[in-house]
Order: sequence, then C-alpha cells, then structure tokens
Amino acid sequence: MYKYLMLWPINSGHFYPWQLVTYIFLHANWMHIFFNMFALWLFGQGIENLWGTKRFTIFFFITGIGAAITQLIVGGGEPVIGASGAIFGILLAFGMMFPDQYIILLFPPIPIKAKYFVIIYGAIELVSGVGNFNVGIAHFAHLGGMLFGYIMIRYWRYRGVLY
Repeated sequence: MYKYLMLWPINSGHFYPWQLVTYIFLHANWMHIFFNMFALWLFGQGIENLWGTKRFTIFFFITGIGAAITQLIVGGGEPVIGASGAIFGILLAFGMMFPDQYIILLFPPIPIKAKYFVIIYGAIELVSGVGNFNVGIAHFAHLGGMLFGYIMIRYWRYRGVLY
C-alpha cells in the first residue's frame, strides 16, 4: 500500500496522479514527522492566524503539490515522502509576512530575523540540491515548495486578496 501513496518518478512505472497529494502524509520515521509537524506548528500558526484556515489550507496543499511537481521535473529518480515541501512553503510565507520577526536558532542559540533565516535556509537547500549533498533528502521539493509559495503570495498580493 505504501508504494501506491509515495511520490514516484513519472517514468518509474509506479507513478499515479494522486501521489501528488498522498506523499505529503507519509514520513520515514517518528523524527521525520516530529520535525515537520514542529515546523508546521512553529511557523504555521502565525500564518493561519493571519490568513484564516481556508487560505492557509489551500496554501499548504498548493505548495505541497508544487514541491512534488518540482521534484518530478528537477529531482532524482527516487521516491519521495513527507510534508517538507509544503513546510518550506509555510516557512517562506512566514518570512514574507513577518520578515522582521526574530527566530532563535537552537544551534547556536542566536536570534535571526525571519527574512534572513528563510534566505539562508533556501540557499543551503539550493547548494545541497545542486551539489547532490545529503542524498535521500528531496532538496528540490523543498525549493519547489518555496517557489510555489512565493508565486502564490505574489499573486494574492497582486489581486489584493492576501488578507
């Protein structure tokens, strides 16, 4: 059953369209789900309070699907699981909506503005993806979540419907 729900490359023979959504709900282990849900709670609550549950949910799923599409186009030939792409979209939204909000890093424990945190984290993901570092992590899915999040926020601002 697991293989029908994870996101497989299109040419693998195991790809099905519903995997663009179902892969978000699968995680490799308890630590994987813990860190995704911790980041969702940490950054998502402010965004949901600002936008409301409906817009937040739409944003979450569009960035998750955008992450999947990006991974299928740019990423490797391995199956993908996890909500990390959507979480990176939420992280980007937090950085755009609350750019001067301080985040205290755990290691080392220093405060950093959200806008800088997002830029640095995105740059690390880009370098890791291009350099093929940390094999087994879908860096391009993370970047895709950020890209689709940025496009959605810019579109909503253009339309005047962000708040």
